[in-house]
Amino acid sequence: MKTIEIATGTRVSKIVIGESYKNLSQYLPSGRSIIITDDNILKLYGHVFPAVPVISIGLGEKNKTLDTLSLIFDKLVELEADRSTFIVAIGGGIVCDVAGFAASVFMRGLPFGFVSTSLLSQVDASVGGKNGVNFRGYKNMLGVFNQPEFVIIDTSMLETLDKREFRSGFAEIVKAAAIRDEALFGYIEKHCADALNNKPDVMEKLIHESVLIKSRVVLLDEKEKGERKILNFGHTFAHAIEHTTGMLHGEAVSLGMVLAANLSVKLGLLPGSESDRIAQALHRLGLPVTMQTDHPALISAMKKDKKREGDFLHMVFLDRIGNAVIKKISYKQLEKELL
Repeated sequence: MKTIEIATGTRVSKIVIGESYKNLSQYLPSGRSIIITDDNILKLYGHVFPAVPVISIGLGEKNKTLDTLSLIFDKLVELEADRSTFIVAIGGGIVCDVAGFAASVFMRGLPFGFVSTSLLSQVDASVGGKNGVNFRGYKNMLGVFNQPEFVIIDTSMLETLDKREFRSGFAEIVKAAAIRDEALFGYIEKHCADALNNKPDVMEKLIHESVLIKSRVVLLDEKEKGERKILNFGHTFAHAIEHTTGMLHGEAVSLGMVLAANLSVKLGLLPGSESDRIAQALHRLGLPVTMQTDHPALISAMKKDKKREGDFLHMVFLDRIGNAVIKKISYKQLEKELL
């Protein structure tokens, strides 16, 4: 078992990798707790949940909305939750995002923790304190920065994860290596087959190293004023791809990274051979690397991106595998380079 701590101005968030979800009760404070989960996790693991009230939401990105928040708030009122109530999210990225946001704003903020059940959530969504929901189909337009008290990462829970969802999570692992750790990227290239087969020692290393990279970036810049923006490598394209195609987040991130790496090459920042390595690793992990792109629809969706500044975007590029750079690019230039 490995523990990583993110100490911010508000609290210390403890991320425990290798802990059993069955030990959740040991992490709950004295007093009242309420679990927020989804229908699938409730069906798979509800029989071992602590004996506390449960709020269950639907499955999929379509539930990451204000309507779902309203449902949760209604249930919290019905359950007579107060400011001492502890919220526990048990689920993947959508559950953690929605529950973290709900806990952060209900009665001006309740303490909360996560049991992360998907690979995407274990390496990214549950770590770092970003909690949000989509608005009118646009990704994470409403949200807060607020750290969970703890994150429990039990890799055994990946055994019940849908295979497509499992593969989707590797995109965020590749991203972490691409922006910060060339050695980890080389390890990924050598162990794609073992990773896809969910080999325990390989998965534990990939998850631990990815969380370590993200935690170090968050420690430098919790609220994304500067350094933390590098965690968005591929995501400006990805959020637009999600909006226009309905792909899984990790699949869209894979395509977004390929587009961002290719654009890095066009701008003279990255050697073409490095861009090829990224695409090849993603392909070997079962992720998409090509698609028929509706460029006007993509650009239109990107104009709703949170990183927009007038007619410009702050985008993340690579100048080599293991090092990310942030540059402003105009929508006009972006459209020209994509064609």
